Amino acid sequence: MMMAKRKMSLTELAERVDITPANLSIFKTGKAKAVRFSTLERLCEVLDCQPADLLEYRPDNEINKETNN
Repeated sequence: MMMAKRKMSLTELAERVDITPANLSIFKTGKAKAVRFSTLERLCEVLDCQPADLLEYRPDNEINKETNN
């Protein structure tokens, strides 16, 4: 969503943040198990946003329900 607001492609964002498009895609789809603070900081810097604009808290039991379906 932030990428759409900034009219930026996944490839362009990956280049500007200096991570692979594959890793950015994993983050974008919510499948990332962890993210480095430096990567989060760079994403926020490039997208001109706050971490809360990119992250959402979901309890483990909610995540497990999704992976078991």
